[in-house]
Amino acid sequence: MLYVYVGLAGALGALARYGIGTGIETFWIGLFPLGTLLINLSGSFALGWLTHFLFRSGRLSPSVVTAVGTGFIGSFTTFSTFSVETIELLEADAFGSALLYVTLSLGLGLFSSWFGFWFGRRRFDRAAMREEGVR
Repeated sequence: MLYVYVGLAGALGALARYGIGTGIETFWIGLFPLGTLLINLSGSFALGWLTHFLFRSGRLSPSVVTAVGTGFIGSFTTFSTFSVETIELLEADAFGSALLYVTLSLGLGLFSSWFGFWFGRRRFDRAAMREEGVR
């Protein structure tokens, strides 16, 4: 049954990525793949936050945690699209854009994950203190 949950969450994540990416394309004109960058950064933050706050809270079953983390966020973010778009920039002789895209994706992606971890841990610690009656 876990595979069904992961599959359904994955389908929802892919649909969300497609919808958001298409929405961004309606106002962003240019070769630079802003949609994928923003989707991957938000997914990196979300996984960091969920890992250190919601998942650690114990309020969700392991099946839901796997479905959300691996299924939804795993299909929402996409390394393969990042790779293809980088190659497309290189083939279009947009070397500066390709370098910027790779640098922003890696640097801001790692920062987004770290910030999500930090924010989630902080929220988790505050929630734990409230439950213990400590302020």
